[in-house]
Amino acid sequence: MNDGGGRIGNVGRLFADLWRLVRGEDQRARKVRWMIGLLRPYRRRVVLMFTALLLETGAALAPPYLLGKAIDSGIGAGDVSTLDWIVVAFVFATVLYAVATYWETYLVGWIGTRALQDMRERIFIHLQSMSIGFFTRRSPGVLISRMTNDVEALNQLVTNGLVTIFSSTLTLVGIVVIMLFLDVKLALITFVTFPLLAVASVVFRIVSAGTYRATRERIAAVTAYLQETLSGVRVVRSFGQEPRHVAAMTALNEQNRDVNMKTVYLNASYFPAVELLAAVGTAVILLYGGSQTIDGALEVGVVVAFVGYLTRFFEPIQELSQLYTTYQQGMAALDKIFDLLDTAPDMVDAPGAIDPGRLQGEIELDGVWFSYAEQIAAENGPDDDLWALRDVDLHVPPGQTLALVGATGAGKSTFAKLVARFYDPQKGIVRVDRHDLRGVQQRALRRQLGIVPQEGFLFSGSVRENVAFGRPEASGEEIEAALAAVGAADFVTRLPQGLDTEVGERGIQLSAGQRQLLAFARALLAEPRILILDEATSNVDVRTEKTIERGLERLLHGRTAIVIAHRLSTIRRAGKIVVLEHGQIAEQGTHDELIGAGGPYSKLYGAWADSSAA
Repeated sequence: MNDGGGRIGNVGRLFADLWRLVRGEDQRARKVRWMIGLLRPYRRRVVLMFTALLLETGAALAPPYLLGKAIDSGIGAGDVSTLDWIVVAFVFATVLYAVATYWETYLVGWIGTRALQDMRERIFIHLQSMSIGFFTRRSPGVLISRMTNDVEALNQLVTNGLVTIFSSTLTLVGIVVIMLFLDVKLALITFVTFPLLAVASVVFRIVSAGTYRATRERIAAVTAYLQETLSGVRVVRSFGQEPRHVAAMTALNEQNRDVNMKTVYLNASYFPAVELLAAVGTAVILLYGGSQTIDGALEVGVVVAFVGYLTRFFEPIQELSQLYTTYQQGMAALDKIFDLLDTAPDMVDAPGAIDPGRLQGEIELDGVWFSYAEQIAAENGPDDDLWALRDVDLHVPPGQTLALVGATGAGKSTFAKLVARFYDPQKGIVRVDRHDLRGVQQRALRRQLGIVPQEGFLFSGSVRENVAFGRPEASGEEIEAALAAVGAADFVTRLPQGLDTEVGERGIQLSAGQRQLLAFARALLAEPRILILDEATSNVDVRTEKTIERGLERLLHGRTAIVIAHRLSTIRRAGKIVVLEHGQIAEQGTHDELIGAGGPYSKLYGAWADSSAA
């Protein structure tokens, strides 16, 4: 038995699935209603589209009937006048079909494009509401696939699917009614082929559901690997690993090909079966209808019309069966999209969250414990390796520069992420200006934060656009002042178009030091009340570091700052230095106090001084 034969039962199963969806009995009913809801803003155009579709279908059903009448009432009867009117009606039907098809095609395209746009915007807005942790758990390539491949699959279902259901169903009903009107007995005999479709739907099981879901997963995997490989192309080249990456992509591509070939087999096996049924029906009409015509019980034009309608009868069945393919692809894509949309943001403003106004910059951590584990058990002990921070108590007065030092993995960056409220602690409280951050509006906090990470990220666009990212309304004079304050003005003036020079994706047209200088200028221009420098000078050369250090005094003046650095030269003037070890505070104080104490900081500073001298 050929698995592809399962396609024979697609039409019946499609209507059964749709009926369950309409009644809300299927678990996907809510999702399909949401999908149809995408058309609600354009309901007037949808009504016009269906009106055009109704006219198009009616005009398409007229020719076989008119042909039969032309044979019997015109040519056979020798009535030229009647033949003329039938020709006029035929031309009118043809023109009406052309005009209606134009408007139906145009409106379907217009509605589909808008629905596609709305869908992508809705997904993008949802992604913007997700926490930083969400993006560490999800592959960017998979998220891109949700917004491209899966949305396109849904677009086909929302637009072409609705049109096909309406048009094909109307065509089927219209053909049956016309056949019964022409000759009831011949129509009933012709319908003998219909039970074959019903029997086939019972005998052959549908195997396409899992197949089409697999195609969505495979194309997402290909997209994800492609995105990752292109992003890391420098690493691939530097280690000469092109053959390994080509082999991995080939394997993924072969898996994608295999699951898509299953759908090809399903499609290829369906059409011969339908053509066979159409041939059987035609043979029945010619055998019985021909004998009736010879006996004088039936007119020739009726038999000709029946053959024409029977040929057209199987076209909508084919379309509906093909729609089942679109339906399965759309449902698989819809499951993937709703898996994303049903993922609730784990960082949300609490009910009644406040806007604290202009921050003074006071920071306090009170008994803070934090782990990156998604579901950390309450009984985990203080020595469990899951904890990135353990029982941290710390107070930073407004305007003070706090320096965090310690070995890799000690918890320095985690500390900064909690202050920025990229995460919430599992235990304890993080306060800014004595407000628990859980009760502060995230946007109100973030618009007063400035963060310069280890590698300054630049967007595609000009130098001007990147520096003004935090303050798009900033004037040219303010942008130039920010660049001058951090020592970036000289290199910017040497660029081909100055401030209007395109930096390329991720700032690829600039050196690492230049990108970092622009990141400092961007932070300064945003005028943050709390500034976080996370290893901000670790990827630049000594000369650029000295340039940055000269700009730091201006950058840090009058604001609270958290400075994370392995190069201890940048933190000696900090108001407070905190040494973290295994997520806990080992010691804290000023540079001189900690050097005098001879503890962990003194050892770290001595080791750094020796390596710098060497």
